[in-house]
Amino acid sequence: MAQAVWRDGSVAVVGDAQSREGEYAVEEDRRGTRVGQADPQGKPDLPKAQGLTTKELRQAVIHTRQKLATSERRTCRAIGLARSSLQYQPAQRDRDDEALRFALIRLAKQYGRYGYRKIAELLRIEGWKVNHKKVERIWREEGLQLPQRHKKRRRLYHKDSSIIRLRPTHPNHVWSIDFVHDKLGSGRSYKMLTVLDEYTRQALAVAVRTRMGADDVLEALYPLLLRHGIPEHIRSDNGPEFVAQAMQDWLARVGIKPIRIYPGSPWENGYNERFNGTLRHEVLNAEWFTTTKQAQIVINHWLRQYNHIRPHQALNMRPPVPETLIRNGTEHGG
Repeated sequence: MAQAVWRDGSVAVVGDAQSREGEYAVEEDRRGTRVGQADPQGKPDLPKAQGLTTKELRQAVIHTRQKLATSERRTCRAIGLARSSLQYQPAQRDRDDEALRFALIRLAKQYGRYGYRKIAELLRIEGWKVNHKKVERIWREEGLQLPQRHKKRRRLYHKDSSIIRLRPTHPNHVWSIDFVHDKLGSGRSYKMLTVLDEYTRQALAVAVRTRMGADDVLEALYPLLLRHGIPEHIRSDNGPEFVAQAMQDWLARVGIKPIRIYPGSPWENGYNERFNGTLRHEVLNAEWFTTTKQAQIVINHWLRQYNHIRPHQALNMRPPVPETLIRNGTEHGG
């Protein structure tokens, strides 16, 4: 031990460096390592609750204090939750988030086959000021389905660099028609003729029959021409119902030019194929029909929803024929 003499004559005892290190070590052992800090000796830190949300940590603190009668400070330190987080009271916007969450769940139940982007647009129509990112976050938290990513197809060209598919430029420019096949609950097959305006994306009709030939196709198309007008082109595949002579003669008489896609190339009728996929995903895969009449009623109800309510990505998240146009009497062909 060393002695130091101050100016006033007092004597202070000063230990050497080794003695001071020993005192510091004893003091450190007495205090222990703080929770949440790494041990300087390399020993593992005290375990914390991992993988829990803040809400679950709050419940853990309350439960622990009730069982062990510990203080709030000590319990929060042991569990790894800040006391400010424990005492946090939700603001008004958090209560608004709960109302938004309930509205989102309600729409998801009503339109069970929609993704979060379409639900976000429906929420904005109802008056909510919310972007798709927040809707997606709540969507994930509620464990709702997420849309699958599809690889984008390249545009098709001829050898002379011209585009294979005639692109619509105005309403009634190109209509597309195609068949969708399905089975009733009894196992009996039936067919659906789908008619789509490629420019407006409006589904003009879905005709349901147990059997459907060229005459049935003409019977389904005739009232559509009276209501919506005569299109310049009708695009279809090379099915026997569409290439029948009676069908071709009728198209020539009314002044409609047929467009037939290449055999085995359904993507050339892409607008209608996309609609058929939506019809199968949202209706046929979700419903179980016993008769074609029942199927026709349900599909007609879904068509009104598809044309007037359902947001469409190609139309800037607007339906093909918004309800405002119907109320104002400006629906095309009405």
